[in-house]
Amino acid sequence: MRLKNTFYVIGGGGAFLVFAVPLLWALFRSVQPNDVMVAAPDGKTFFDLTWDNFRTLIEGPGNLIRAVGNSLIVAISTAILTALLATFAGYGFARFRFRSGPVLFALVVVSMMIPFQAILTPLYLEMNVLRLTDSLLGLVLFYTTVNLPFGVFVMRNSFASVPVELEDSAQVDGCGTFRMLGSVLRPLITPGAATVALYAFLAAWTEFLGALTFLTKDELYTLPVALVNVQAGAYGEINFGSLVAGSVIAMIPCVVLYVGLQRFYVSGLASGAVKG
Repeated sequence: MRLKNTFYVIGGGGAFLVFAVPLLWALFRSVQPNDVMVAAPDGKTFFDLTWDNFRTLIEGPGNLIRAVGNSLIVAISTAILTALLATFAGYGFARFRFRSGPVLFALVVVSMMIPFQAILTPLYLEMNVLRLTDSLLGLVLFYTTVNLPFGVFVMRNSFASVPVELEDSAQVDGCGTFRMLGSVLRPLITPGAATVALYAFLAAWTEFLGALTFLTKDELYTLPVALVNVQAGAYGEINFGSLVAGSVIAMIPCVVLYVGLQRFYVSGLASGAVKG
């Protein structure tokens, strides 16, 4: 038993180092001056730390604060909308029996295998006709559509893991569908819903190509697009100090949200994988 625990500790410690060391290294490099980052390692200047990179991002002309706000609006809205729609759709697929149900659910699963990059051109043409380009609302709808198949898959399996007898008892007591979802089933499907919301938030927060395609106005840029524009110099030389500092800023909400919802995320994935 002691040897087994030793292997667990070694494995866990190794996994921690694999994930933690790059994060700590990024934090350390973000407080180094740009000229130190691009120069050869020098023991005299390597540990000269400064907040100038973050100050440049905040006070510079790149409007990074506005980009962070745009990303928060888009990511939070996408997470909420995706979780709501996936919950209703998952409940329908899990509880209602209709002839085309299996076929529709199979199409939902198949759509998870199609990258949106493959259909980006028709998506842009459709959104342009609907006047949803250069709009944060259009970007939210786009991200929700892309993340919805995974959300429906997880929520359908989450509802399928809940005994039907529980709903039958609630219906006997006069509980309606919406009240049942909000009062009876909500505690049981919270891990699945949290998984869907976290997945959609991270996908929307870090996505670049869709935002670059559908947004052309500087004041609407999200954080990934704004970070690409963090450049200085006559020949487009990249300011690596500011770029790493911006990456750290982008990393903070992801780490905080994942740590806060980790137990829901793991249990939600597990419930979505056990029953189908």
